Amino acid sequence: MNPERLYSIILGPHVSEKSTLMTEDNNQYAFRVASNASKPEVKEAVEKIFNVVVDDLQILNVKGKTKRSFRGKTRSRSDWKKAYVRLEAGHEIDFAEIG
Repeated sequence: MNPERLYSIILGPHVSEKSTLMTEDNNQYAFRVASNASKPEVKEAVEKIFNVVVDDLQILNVKGKTKRSFRGKTRSRSDWKKAYVRLEAGHEIDFAEIG
């Protein structure tokens, strides 16, 4: 896979309370990924970009929320894709060092 595709697959880390607890307890990280990315592509991208070994990977589609304005108009946010990546023991990702 070419390097440009690697960096276009992973859009960024997904930081939430749940993902922080998963990182501390299970060595599992959450990433926002491209909507056309497949499991093998995400696994290869994480392994090459962060120099870690991926143990398990789950991908899910997140449905965009429907929001209502104070005037009653509805709009919906975009759907997006999230990946949960579990690393092998001894490997970790430190987002503070990545510039």
